[in-house]
Amino acid sequence: MSERKYFGTDGVRAVAGAHPLTAAWVMDLGAAAGEILKAGREHASVVIGKDTRQSGDMLEAALAAGLTSRGVHVIHVGVLPTPGVSYLTRYLGADAGVVISASHNPYQDNGIKFFGPGGQKLSDATEHRIEAALDNLAGLPPVTGVSLGGVTNYSEAERLYVGYLRGHAPDLSGLRIAMDCANGAAYRVGPKVFQAAGADVFAVYTTPDGRNINRDCGSTHLEHLQRIVRDGAYDLGVAFDGDADRALFVDSRGNVIHGDHMLLLNARARGEQGVVTTIMANMALEVKLKEAGIPLERTAVGDRYVHERLHERHLNLGGEQSGHVLFLDISPTGDGVLSALLTLKSMKALNTTLDALFDDLVMYPQTLVNVRVADKKAIAADGEVRAAVARAEEQLRGKGRVNLRPSGTENLIRVMVEGQDASEIHEIARVLAGVVQSRGAQA
Repeated sequence: MSERKYFGTDGVRAVAGAHPLTAAWVMDLGAAAGEILKAGREHASVVIGKDTRQSGDMLEAALAAGLTSRGVHVIHVGVLPTPGVSYLTRYLGADAGVVISASHNPYQDNGIKFFGPGGQKLSDATEHRIEAALDNLAGLPPVTGVSLGGVTNYSEAERLYVGYLRGHAPDLSGLRIAMDCANGAAYRVGPKVFQAAGADVFAVYTTPDGRNINRDCGSTHLEHLQRIVRDGAYDLGVAFDGDADRALFVDSRGNVIHGDHMLLLNARARGEQGVVTTIMANMALEVKLKEAGIPLERTAVGDRYVHERLHERHLNLGGEQSGHVLFLDISPTGDGVLSALLTLKSMKALNTTLDALFDDLVMYPQTLVNVRVADKKAIAADGEVRAAVARAEEQLRGKGRVNLRPSGTENLIRVMVEGQDASEIHEIARVLAGVVQSRGAQA
């Protein structure tokens, strides 16, 4: 299958107002998607939700215009977390769902991500067909009269999604929780759900103005939340990103509890048969899971690859350090609010605390060196580089690991070494980087 022209691993993403995310192009995208999704049927429907970015209204209107021009009915659910749109797509039996969001990116960016009818990410094949249809819009027959689509504003969306989340929430009575909503899509949903579960919630960054989403807040900027938790003597803090498909915690001392911690805690409490994460997960997680008799599998970086491996292995739990955690027995997509609730449910089931979890999972030191090369593809096949990696792995003797991977956007090789001894891994990384640099200059 050929490379996709516009769709990346997480939909179309760019600076809003610049190509391709202009109003005109997005209207064409809506028309192309509508043609593919309707596929000759008399009726089709698409759920559209968005985060709090200033450009969301423009892109939402353009997309809806394109879809309705091809006879597709649009259901607007307003500002809602990305996984909320996934849930409403399933609940309403729609043919597809669309989220207008750029996740943790700054407000100038935006994106368009499609879900299939089950609330899962749209397949690569369907995205290819939409791109092909974009090039053939001029040849389509007009849709007129009663065949045109319409728009419904679905006012029950947030209430239904909150009810769904409450159904998976543990009793949080007695817990004092600080919450960072990133001025994003969870600014209403997050506090509502946790308060309904009994927690005493102090929520910050809940006043979006279209331009402050993710600005020095949310799961990518935890400093303020850490101070609030420490200074206010809260039991814990939780932070979401702009579209609330991921969550991170801080413990009562302000230590960051990231995806590796969350995977360990949930795997233990849920009795998982296996866990899937990426090559970036710390080796300490692998060791702790092994002690619990739980196998760990690694994939390339990206929740898309974690999702694929979980399906292949018929497993339920996986995720990344970023806090994008998947519970496929409960939801087909990552859901930050749900992940936070389920993690606290596991914490209570094991009668532990996030402080104890942080102390239990002591991260191995890690060194990452970027080496510029002439041909990054040639490095992977280079005999001297392979031999150097083998020597490094032998030196670590199973108490560490080595990973060399090419950058996706630059002619760089990222040399990562991880192990129990910080000075040893620094030296191994230095030697490996020297070999890569030497061989890369000759490629």
